[in-house]
Amino acid sequence: MNLFAVLKRVDFKNILKVIFIGLSRPHFIWPTIKATKECIAISTDNYGKLHHKNGPANAFRHAFWNYLIAKRCFKWQQNEETVLAWAKKVTDWHEDSFPNKKLPREMDLHNNEVGRFIFEQNTDKSEQEVIELLKQMTLESIKINENSILSEYKNRMVHILEQ
Repeated sequence: MNLFAVLKRVDFKNILKVIFIGLSRPHFIWPTIKATKECIAISTDNYGKLHHKNGPANAFRHAFWNYLIAKRCFKWQQNEETVLAWAKKVTDWHEDSFPNKKLPREMDLHNNEVGRFIFEQNTDKSEQEVIELLKQMTLESIKINENSILSEYKNRMVHILEQ
């Protein structure tokens, strides 16, 4: 992941916003970058390039990304509420900075929330156990459309495209 290539795609307002987010918890910057790189690598290992589309593999990636950010930051500050708020702030920033159409955005935000829930519920499990749990949840991911009510699928992954 080339940081400068990513920043070129972000407008100035959102660059300032991420700087302020980072300054609010500078000790979380490195674990977040590391979690992001690891998430992409593990998603690619398990799903190839499918995790870049709006299918179940993408649901896995978003949920795992939020879980992993919280997990990596928890090593630096053992406060679940703080790391979950950080993961939400960072991933919400990402959704704002790299805009999607309405349904894919809602899907991403929903799956991000699932990942944070998985962190909360599985702090005692190994990372590999959580990956297996998320892979199982990916198999059970629900296909949604514009008429879907996402609150009906709380703590379940959702996707738009079949893979």
